[in-house]
Amino acid sequence: MPNPTIDAVLFDADGVIQRPTIDWRAALSRFVEPGRSADEFVLDLMVAERPSLVGKGDFRDAITEVLRRWGSQTPAEAVLELWTRFEAEPVVVGLIQQLRAAGIECHLATNQQADRRAIMHDERHYGDWFDQTFYSCDLGVAKPDPAYFKTILRAIDRPADHVLFIDDNADNIEGALSVGLHAELYDLKNGTDALRSLLSRYGLPISA
Repeated sequence: MPNPTIDAVLFDADGVIQRPTIDWRAALSRFVEPGRSADEFVLDLMVAERPSLVGKGDFRDAITEVLRRWGSQTPAEAVLELWTRFEAEPVVVGLIQQLRAAGIECHLATNQQADRRAIMHDERHYGDWFDQTFYSCDLGVAKPDPAYFKTILRAIDRPADHVLFIDDNADNIEGALSVGLHAELYDLKNGTDALRSLLSRYGLPISA
């Protein structure tokens, strides 16, 4: 089967472009009293974050409410600070720039709440690496909702079958496939050579 024509690539952030610099779950578990489930605390925080991922409510307020339920005196800022502990993988950023230099549009497609968006976009200038950036908190819809991908397709003005989406979450891959995008599962844990091979399989101009 010949390679499809790919004009644009959508890159997820966490697990694809960037990785945590701490053992995130272990760090969160420090805020739990002995004898209580750290996993349940982490899940509570993840559920509490969901509205802010689509721009509804303040994640700080949600953290405060979770801490109250758990009887913790920890300031919300101490928990939120853990969301800043990440770094971009330079090799992946370099591959993105190779694609752009060859005329392939590259876009960031990520679920983020406003505080983390501010760090990525305003402080660390992720926008410099991409043609466009699509943060769920700005769009008002999040992966894996097909509406998220449809919104991006309208913005970049490309047919779905000319776009490749790369993410480390299988549900998000399914959401992208449901609207006709090419979509591939990739995790930074598998190494950057795996990403290079993935891009090359689609005939994209990546140097060895």
